[in-house]
Amino acid sequence: MTEKKTYHIAVIPGDGTGPEVVREALKALEAVSHREGFKLEQVHFDLGGERYLRTGEVLPASALEELQGFDAILLGAIGHPDVKPGILEKGLLLELRFQLDQYINLRPVILYPGVETPLKEKGPEDIDFVVVRENTEGLYSGSGGILRKGTPYEVAVQESVNTRMGVERCIRYAFEFCRRRNRERKLTLCGKTNVLTFAFDLWERVFHEVAKEYGDIQTDYAHVDATCMWMVKNPEWFDVIVTDNMFGDIITDLGAMIQGGMGIAAGGNINPEGVSMFEPIGGSAPKYTGRNEINPLAAIAAAQMMLDHLGEGSAARRIEDAIKRVVASDIKSLSAGRMGHTTSEVGDLVARYISIA
Repeated sequence: MTEKKTYHIAVIPGDGTGPEVVREALKALEAVSHREGFKLEQVHFDLGGERYLRTGEVLPASALEELQGFDAILLGAIGHPDVKPGILEKGLLLELRFQLDQYINLRPVILYPGVETPLKEKGPEDIDFVVVRENTEGLYSGSGGILRKGTPYEVAVQESVNTRMGVERCIRYAFEFCRRRNRERKLTLCGKTNVLTFAFDLWERVFHEVAKEYGDIQTDYAHVDATCMWMVKNPEWFDVIVTDNMFGDIITDLGAMIQGGMGIAAGGNINPEGVSMFEPIGGSAPKYTGRNEINPLAAIAAAQMMLDHLGEGSAARRIEDAIKRVVASDIKSLSAGRMGHTTSEVGDLVARYISIA
């Protein structure tokens, strides 16, 4: 008898509604693991705002070391109303990305049938692309500082750090992903070469150099402002977009809106050679905490991305199919409190569809 494959998953429920949506994602994972014949061993980590307020710790070195030994990380949400903005985001989210070298942020932008988009006369056949965002450099690297703080002569400097290694590995990942995706086989570099002439000169040169190795991939370039315009006017033009850290952060939030909202948007922080972390991209939504009203589908979609990354493609498709069934026929809206079902009921629906499919 063949022994079941076991995946060791670190779970960080986090703050606000994070524990509620993670609970439903774990329901889906449990259901699909039974269907597909693998095991999931979970270890929960107490990291987030409550721990910081209680202990003053954001990310202990022991927890960081332990996280490196898992197959993947499932994150709920980070953000606490009683913690000053920036402490948790930089000390936990960015620190995990940097220390675990999760140098790719992967964001599918997919409109499912039955989900409304604010874009006039656009449907699921028009909105289906992926953003590959560099995740450990750029303006988010923390390089810079403040001089003469609090005086009339104050100076604030925030530097964008772009290394040849960091840019090339991100672009190379995007080409490989575009090839595996095998849809339009078109990769668009999103930048600002007309103004950011140092950083995006590097990005553009590397993009064209690497492109020579991928003759089957069509290449394109768009300034970030034009990218935003075309995402609204003609999203069907895009297949895979590759861009730097800050631009990727901005355009993926726009992507979330055109695919129906934060309630359906999930992302992965990827280290192809190490441990990766998957999360709903919305915040902790503290005003909905404990009300059983928040939409868990983005967290469930994050679990689906995690399984796909681990090589469990069939299980990932089962979860995605269940999500499609729920949005097509069961819930009234993706917005918290307006779904027509509670958080736990939506999770139960997904788990049931997985079990009976």
